[in-house]
Amino acid sequence: MDAGVLDIHHGAVIGLVVETQCNYFAPIAFPQAVSAGVRVAQLGRSSVRYEIALYADDAPESAAAGHFIHVYVDRTTRRPVPLPAPLKAVLQSWIVPNASEGTTPT
Repeated sequence: MDAGVLDIHHGAVIGLVVETQCNYFAPIAFPQAVSAGVRVAQLGRSSVRYEIALYADDAPESAAAGHFIHVYVDRTTRRPVPLPAPLKAVLQSWIVPNASEGTTPT
């Protein structure tokens, strides 16, 4: 949205969350500072898998990690559509290799 490639209120294409999951490894409690990291793990024709990790304070290990999958659809028909080229270009810049895999997901 900040890049101006997605208008969730009026755009012809919207993302629907079709899957979500989270694993918790350590507690986080107020007033701890929390940092979040996000990456695109998989970029498909009409879907994107985002992975997120939460870190408490300056901890080197994540306190929680999960993912969610968006399928991009036509706002009116709710049928999957190819990712618009400007959106796909922004999402490609978010692809980061998984440290345990050593490669960029395809």
